[in-house]
Amino acid sequence: MKKITRKKHLEMRLQSIPSHPKPKVGLEQYTTPSVIASDLVWNAFSLGDIEDNVIVDLGCGTGVFAIASALMGANSSVGVDIDEDSIALALSVKDKLNVDNVDFVVSDICDFNQPLDADTVFQNPPFGSQRRAESGQDLKFVKKAISLDPKVLYSFHMASTEEFLIKFYSDNNLEITHIFRYNFPIPKIYDFHSKEKADVDVIVIRAELK
Repeated sequence: MKKITRKKHLEMRLQSIPSHPKPKVGLEQYTTPSVIASDLVWNAFSLGDIEDNVIVDLGCGTGVFAIASALMGANSSVGVDIDEDSIALALSVKDKLNVDNVDFVVSDICDFNQPLDADTVFQNPPFGSQRRAESGQDLKFVKKAISLDPKVLYSFHMASTEEFLIKFYSDNNLEITHIFRYNFPIPKIYDFHSKEKADVDVIVIRAELK
């Protein structure tokens, strides 16, 4: 597999990952745009969090962060998601891109206990963009990530919760080193959506275990 040396090339490869064909509203499933995924993974690579590392992608959906990490030289990467349809699509993309150092597991992230010696965890959990969404789902993901004892965590959250999150991370022995800011487009994919597209301000927190 040819090594990717430019962020634009990574973005182009990730564009081949299709959106979820049957998104489930209860799981708040939204596809991470390739431009956001490539930017975040490129930054993580630049910080030494990808190459030769073991990567875990919690709530991986169609596998964008697990696959991107593998393309950028991860030793291995594993994507975990409760949705069988998402994992089936991720596996097909893996085969299409001929990426052999990535695997996918169907599991509720709370029940996932496979020993991996994880170095880096990525997660784009349900972060509460829906008005009726159950609050605190992203915090459950953070606590699960901590239990995997990685060196570093990258986690998506609503930007409006930043002040609360800074305290939450500190209280859970996580040191925030970077905050990346994105405008996350949410397309009209559910019946209750009234707009063709809505843009949501999100942050991705990079944190290290103290």
